[in-house]
Amino acid sequence: MSFFANLFKFGSPNMAIDLGTANTLVYVQDEGIILNEPSVVAIETINGHKRVKAVGDDAKMMMGKTPDTIEAIRPLRDGVIADIEVAEEMIKHFIRKVHGKRNLFRYPEIVICVPSGSTSVEKRAIRDAASNAGASEVHLILEPMAAAIGADMPVTEPVGSMVVDIGGGTTEVAVLSLRGLAYTTSVRTGGDKMDEAIVSYVRRHHNLLIGDSTAERIKKDYGIAVIPEDGVGETITLKGRDLVNGVPKEITINQSHVAEALSEPIGAIVEGVRIALENTAPELAADIVDQGIVLTGGGALIRRLDEHLREETGLPVSIAEDPLTCVAIGTGRAMEDPIYRGVLMTA
Repeated sequence: MSFFANLFKFGSPNMAIDLGTANTLVYVQDEGIILNEPSVVAIETINGHKRVKAVGDDAKMMMGKTPDTIEAIRPLRDGVIADIEVAEEMIKHFIRKVHGKRNLFRYPEIVICVPSGSTSVEKRAIRDAASNAGASEVHLILEPMAAAIGADMPVTEPVGSMVVDIGGGTTEVAVLSLRGLAYTTSVRTGGDKMDEAIVSYVRRHHNLLIGDSTAERIKKDYGIAVIPEDGVGETITLKGRDLVNGVPKEITINQSHVAEALSEPIGAIVEGVRIALENTAPELAADIVDQGIVLTGGGALIRRLDEHLREETGLPVSIAEDPLTCVAIGTGRAMEDPIYRGVLMTA
């Protein structure tokens, strides 16, 4: 049996997948990250039959702009699979895209990262989706552990390290030591909740309805964790639908409005960090005073968030070198490097 398993694996490089709520990154053994696309699938319904129309970048462009026959779906919500069949199609598509037509037998070993708060049912759903997509073996790694490995933190040593991974659906706060999680908490607040907060703020204060894509663009380009020093910051022009007259309209807001809109989701993240610090063992807490907190994930790019956390906790806060790819790089390293093999789990 092992002969056939090895035959099937021949020539097919192993893969590590960061299956994120907002983006999916694929890391191929000995090659690094070779795919980074949005976790979106466009499904077309023709005569009652559903088929995949587009995946990734192409599907993301369709969001909010589709006719009745096409639906752009994000199969992951709050860091977990919400639509198992669509997620399976998405994983299959990305595996095929990475492999191309290089080999006849394509049964790689796949490592997928999962949020620390995932239940055994959710972990099994992810494992089944990868198995059905053609993986010979599926290993799981917890997201905060992958983020810490990707950020070059000393996770294998008897030293306490704290990582805050702010993703699209969840924020993972974890204290790590000796290849394990000494304490972890998963806050169901991330980039998506920030987008929602901007949409509801503009609707409430300006009677203007904007789409999720517009809100995401505002967050990326102008998102700030604290009100700017001059109380205004940069000005932003928004286009949307006027809720009073029902016609398209353009308004202008500034960065202090964006900071106000983001105050609630950012407050939830700060609270998650506080709870983790309160529950950390004294010896590990002493290490964190020296090591500080490392921010990873797309949310770490919100301007002055590190500064805000520093003020709230009194601890040194730094941002990982490449926060967007930290989890994918860490997942890949855990697959390649025998030192980290102990952190992998089977679902």
